[in-house]
Amino acid sequence: MLLCLAASLIHVLMVFLYVAPPNPVSRQLGRQVTAWVYPLFEQNWRLFAPEPESVNRQISARTAHIASDGTVRVSAWFDLSAVDSSAVQHNVFPSHTTQNMLRRAWTSYSELLGTDDEPHSERAVMIQKYLRNIAANRVADHHRGTFESIQLRVIARPIAGSAAPVAPATADGGRPTATTTPPPVDTRLLPWWKVTPDGN
Repeated sequence: MLLCLAASLIHVLMVFLYVAPPNPVSRQLGRQVTAWVYPLFEQNWRLFAPEPESVNRQISARTAHIASDGTVRVSAWFDLSAVDSSAVQHNVFPSHTTQNMLRRAWTSYSELLGTDDEPHSERAVMIQKYLRNIAANRVADHHRGTFESIQLRVIARPIAGSAAPVAPATADGGRPTATTTPPPVDTRLLPWWKVTPDGN
């Protein structure tokens, strides 16, 4: 009981130092606070000022396995986002993890690594491993067999606006017609990442 109480107090203190304005204590313990908070306890203010999603992202993964004869067998794409969506839709009380783990891992990855997929900081390396491990564990939970590499594909489809742009009235007095241009779809293919033979 004392151990649980001590762990809870340490957790509250670390999160408080993370969200508090810069001060001498948070500066002195900056590395420890960051190591404690990221990536599992990341905090932001979207609870109070939420930013609505502007795109729908479909995150898929495929795996590669080297067979005994030396050939490389690549699996079909497995939709990780669909698994999360299904778990949320069929659960009266979906967990925060089910709803946000994969999405937040991808958001952090894209913010820290940009478009070149090269980590330039310790935190970027950690987030890259975090995203890789989430994907590998999800695939391993739903597919039998072993694999040594995994690759992610992210398809971003912009959410259409609520109102379509309206064309001006025609010269002959005809009624204006709604014209819509389908928003562009962005597909991003990440590099292959090595994993252990059981996918972890």
